Amino acid sequence: MSDAGLQVLDGAPLAAAATATAPPELSSTATVDRVIEIADLRASELLHGVSLPSNVKSAALQSVGFNLSQDQQQRELDQEQAEVLFRGYISAIADQLKDDPLVVSVLDGNTIRLFLEDEDDFAMLAENLFTDLDIEDEGKLSKSEVRSALVHMGVEMGVPPLTDFSVINDILKKYGAEGEEKLGQAQFAQLLQPILQDVADALALKHVTVIQNVKITNGSKLAKLLSDKKQIDEIIEKIYSQKDDVKNAQDCIELIRSYLEKNGKELGLPPLEGNEVVILLHDAIFTEISKESKTKTFEKSDFEDLVMTILQKFVVQLQANPVFHDSEN
Repeated sequence: MSDAGLQVLDGAPLAAAATATAPPELSSTATVDRVIEIADLRASELLHGVSLPSNVKSAALQSVGFNLSQDQQQRELDQEQAEVLFRGYISAIADQLKDDPLVVSVLDGNTIRLFLEDEDDFAMLAENLFTDLDIEDEGKLSKSEVRSALVHMGVEMGVPPLTDFSVINDILKKYGAEGEEKLGQAQFAQLLQPILQDVADALALKHVTVIQNVKITNGSKLAKLLSDKKQIDEIIEKIYSQKDDVKNAQDCIELIRSYLEKNGKELGLPPLEGNEVVILLHDAIFTEISKESKTKTFEKSDFEDLVMTILQKFVVQLQANPVFHDSEN
């Protein structure tokens, strides 16, 4: 894949690991803290080396019944207890990622090479970087600004965050890109080119996985909600209680649509605001429902069936076509 491409980590490799042979480190007694550490390392290995976000780990720990107080962290477990915790924790992480997958970029140097292999593309890249960094419009930049150029390129252009890529310091030192000597645009490009080549080569040897500020809604959370009769009944009752002005089946549909547009995120639907794909999804499902429901009478049982049918349609569509969106929405 290219560096700019995205991969979705949905926990599938972890689900298999949860039933596999426990690692040899658990062959004797171990503290709770040590078991969790081993499980985190194993999970990271299976997920392209990505470090799990703290919210994923804390949710997984809660689901296996550990709040990890200081005393509990140091409690010793025998081999059987350690293996149970290891498998349970790995399985809980898999469940978390199934409902809320991570979207990552695996940086392997390919995107950088694409820029370097085309002289025109590289010339344009170097010129744009120089112009963006030359904020005083002096026509000169110090050698040390090469580091800023790499930061400016960022993940979308194949460069990992420098804090996650310590080898960059050695590369910059190798080419003397840490001084204050002033360079013109052509000189700056000449210095940048071999540095980018070494960065690409280093990434080819050891890929860097970066978690993106992107969420994916795939219908898993909503499907889980539909399987919980008590919870779904409460939601249906909440919507039904707002039916004062409802006179027919079409009014029911509009009432349900309004509720889902306002509260869909909590149910496992992708955010609607500013997302054309999600707006079209709502339009398509409710248009279809309107055609199917023309002759239905307005009874509570019909209303319940209608809500379930609508939510099931969302599940089917999201499973077939997951929706990517900004994680801040």
